[in-house]
Parts: sequence; C-alpha cells; structure tokens
Amino acid sequence: MAILPGVAIAYHSDGTRYYRASITHENKHISLGSFDQPETANKAYTEALSILKNPSYTVEHYSPANALSFEKFVVMVNLRASGVYIKTPILLYPQYFLYYLGPDYALKFDKDDLFFYSSHTIQQRGGYLFVCHYGSQYSILSRYGIRKFAVEGRDYLFSNGDNRDYRYQNIKVLNHFMGVCVEQHMGRQRYTASIHINGNYIIGRYPTEEEAAIAYNKAADILNRKGCKKQFIRNYITSLSKEAYLEQYNRLTISDKLYSVINFKTDS
Repeated sequence: MAILPGVAIAYHSDGTRYYRASITHENKHISLGSFDQPETANKAYTEALSILKNPSYTVEHYSPANALSFEKFVVMVNLRASGVYIKTPILLYPQYFLYYLGPDYALKFDKDDLFFYSSHTIQQRGGYLFVCHYGSQYSILSRYGIRKFAVEGRDYLFSNGDNRDYRYQNIKVLNHFMGVCVEQHMGRQRYTASIHINGNYIIGRYPTEEEAAIAYNKAADILNRKGCKKQFIRNYITSLSKEAYLEQYNRLTISDKLYSVINFKTDS
C-alpha cells in the first residue's frame, strides 16, 4: 500500500512499521532503501527521480543531507548516465569503471572486472579491502595473484603510483610467494627466502623465485617436525610437476643458522 509517491508500508518481524522507498525506471523496479518515516522515504524517491531526469547531477552533488544513501545515489547517477542498472556503487566509463567506497574515495578497475564487482560489495577494514564470496572473505588483491599478507612496495606495486588504480596494467607483482623477496646483487636478480620465528631468519638466497619458495616450505616443514607450533602458510608452485618439486625440495639447502632456531625456539 502506497501512502506517498514511491513509498510503501512494511513491517518488521516484531510488528513495528517502517517505510520502503522504490522507483520504477524503464520497467525496472529499484529499491531505494528503508526508512523510519514516510516523509524521508518519499524524499529518497524524489531525489532518485530528480537524478534520473536531470543530466546535470553527478556523484559530486551528493550531500549527507540527502535521504538517499551514497551508494544508491551513485547507482542512480550511473543508471541515468549509462542506461545500465548496477546494484553496487559503480560508475561506468568507456574503458574502465569506478567503484565508490565514499564520496571522495573511488577505486578504478578494468571493464573485465565489471561482472564480478557488480555482484560483490567491496568492504573495508582499516586498509584491508575485501569481498565476501561463498561465506569467506577474499582480498581484492587475490584477483591479481597477490598473496595474503603481501606488502605494497615490497611484494607488489602500483606502476603509476596511484594505489586506487586497480587496472591490471597498473599492478606489478614483485613477489608471488610467501617468505620470498627479490633483490639485486652484483647486477643480477636473486631471491631471498626468510621465515619468521620471533624475528626474521634468512633461509638462503636462490637464483629463482620457485627455488626460494620451495626452500621456505622446506624450512617450515623442518621447524614443524622439530616441535615449532606455528602454522606456516605453505607455497604452492603450480609450474612444477610433483617429481620436479620433490627433486628441488631434496636438493635445496637451508642456512645452518636455522638449526640453532630449531634447537632453542621450537615453542614459537
């Protein structure tokens, strides 16, 4: 039952009344949110109608005084500008799209990611950006092959210096594996494997990234077998067959210093 344009009465499970605002645009019924007062719900409807009719409205016109949430405001601006309804706060451009986390905070993505982010809400906790997928949290960096706990500047970087530009061409992965860091030595690139047990310990330096990753796995296995309780994340090297992995695993040596850690700090 509508009591004001764009407003319908609804009830919570405990019987209390609230008001839902919605708008229909080109036969598409769009929810605008739930409100405590019918006047506020109607204001949200009126704002959405104004955005759809007035091409001068942009995301920059949003104000905290609006009845529409910021996310719904972006949805309406994009719908009018592009003709495409997307339920997440996305603004489409010819070669990319912006995903708005706030009035002054937007992430840039390639069009290839539109299907994913049109159905997944980006959430933020501190500096950690993630989506929920099948009940689990996934860092948005994982879509680029960047591992969990990776550090910007050490393990990956944004080529143009803009850490809000998540287009694939702008993200450069430096270190693909846990415990591995690339460095330059005598004009050559080499890979240092290290592991953290009450401090960082160097496992060794190796000519390839895969060897350093395997050495990290080997050190973690040895520590756990010797009684270290820490649950180390293992590296998965998909480029090697099982036989090739085992050959390198058995061949690679680790620093003698690690054995002193095993002898004195296995309670870590």
